[in-house]
Amino acid sequence: MRVLFQQRLRPNRNQAGARRQRQTIRYLLPVVLTLAACGGREDVPQTASNCVACHRDVTPGIVTDWELSRHSAKGVDCSLCHGDEHRTADDVALVKTATPEVCATCHPIQTEQFGRGKHALAWASMKAMPTTHWLPMALTDGMKGCGGCHQVGTKSEDEIRQLKAEGILFGLASCDACHTRHLFSVKEAREPQACRTCHMGMDHPQWEMYSSSKHGVRHALKQSGALPPEAAAPTCQTCHMPKGDHEVRTAWGFLAVRLPMPEDEQWAADRATILKALGVLDPRGNPTARLEVVKQADVARLTQEDWQKERDRMIQVCEQCHSTNLVQAELKKGDEMIRETDRLLAEAIRIVAALYSDGVLRKPDHYAYDFPDLLAFHDAPTVIEQKLFKMHLEHRMRAFQGTFHNNPDYALWYGWSEMLQDLTEIRTLAREMRRNH
Repeated sequence: MRVLFQQRLRPNRNQAGARRQRQTIRYLLPVVLTLAACGGREDVPQTASNCVACHRDVTPGIVTDWELSRHSAKGVDCSLCHGDEHRTADDVALVKTATPEVCATCHPIQTEQFGRGKHALAWASMKAMPTTHWLPMALTDGMKGCGGCHQVGTKSEDEIRQLKAEGILFGLASCDACHTRHLFSVKEAREPQACRTCHMGMDHPQWEMYSSSKHGVRHALKQSGALPPEAAAPTCQTCHMPKGDHEVRTAWGFLAVRLPMPEDEQWAADRATILKALGVLDPRGNPTARLEVVKQADVARLTQEDWQKERDRMIQVCEQCHSTNLVQAELKKGDEMIRETDRLLAEAIRIVAALYSDGVLRKPDHYAYDFPDLLAFHDAPTVIEQKLFKMHLEHRMRAFQGTFHNNPDYALWYGWSEMLQDLTEIRTLAREMRRNH
């Protein structure tokens, strides 16, 4: 009976077929609910009615969200996403995790798009960071630090099984990071506030940049009713998920480094220095094994074609509201800001690298080379190394991301100016260390 009920719930775009589907559901639903009244017998299918009877007392918020959802209205019950093996308080471990593969049963296009984007790689990229394993488990796998946001990334069945064995029972899915369970509201996920949890603060302050930019201010005025609904006011999703496309990518990537090298010789030298400090190149400029990790994590565009594809995509979005000339000029400003921040960061990297090579500063034992490692600086043992890490992952990010998000305050005061101060302090610390050495 349950199998037939599931089959009849599948989308049917033919009108006559859709009518037959609705008639069948109207016929089957009372039968299924009647069977559910039999309770938790092993030979009786698990149904929404059976689940709700218990969970209305145990987790009433979940039941309310599901009842308000389109899933409930369409007859998508609990067992279709979570399986039907969990029946009592003693077998909670049998609840099936609603992974993207589960969602793909009804949402194949969105799932396929998601799998091509950077959100799907969030978990893998966190695990790829050299010092992730140094952080307390409560922060990473406990979903209270990096894992709290990076849990949006897909995980293998083995990873999910291992996390559950370690006592991590929640935050293992992906789609529910934006379409929060169990309402799974499309309307909620379309609002910029849905992005705020992860994209704010220290090295991810995109929310602060957007919300205080003219784009964000206009959208806030639209939400409050001060501007009419028809007013142009882009959200995060307007630019990064055009027309609901779940493949979220940007031209410059998270690290704002790319290949091929620029024609500008100084910029090319600076970018090479940064790539060495990211461990993608060794101190002699040769590719390392970490380059493959960067490729797999998709945090940088490594060909002109990949970069141009994302740039053209963004131009098409911007041109919905702005002229081509304005769009080209604004994006060029972002590129130029990256060049200027690279100049400052590269000088700071070379200062610290010289301290290593001259024996003034001892390289941490787990560093592969006598060269700063910007991806391993979470545990940097000295003030000057920590200063360099913060310059890269916090202030440089703010400078170029603030520029692309049309936020002058972040581009200048929280980004560029902070980088200048970082560089001044690194120069001063280096002189003192050499003098004391």
